Amino acid sequence: MPEMRRHHISSAVILAKPGCLDDVRAALAGFDNVEMHGAEKGKIVVVIEGPSTGVLGDTLMRISLLDGVIAANMVFEHVEMEEEEVNGQRTDAA
Repeated sequence: MPEMRRHHISSAVILAKPGCLDDVRAALAGFDNVEMHGAEKGKIVVVIEGPSTGVLGDTLMRISLLDGVIAANMVFEHVEMEEEEVNGQRTDAA
């Protein structure tokens, strides 16, 4: 029987200090597992992905410690179950 892996996906809202939005966006661009999906009036919406809730939490903590960040809050988390590859093929199950 194939082994199931988990893939965690979370959305988060980041609040930047006035005048720091561009610097925070530039810093976020350096994170491998973070995608920005909007930024306006000091707020940035991101999606964070990783193999566990712990990885998502660690990433969110690193974001909250960036210069210019007032707050970084997780909004939603979803877990995808994925089967390991067998003979070069993968079957996903949600």
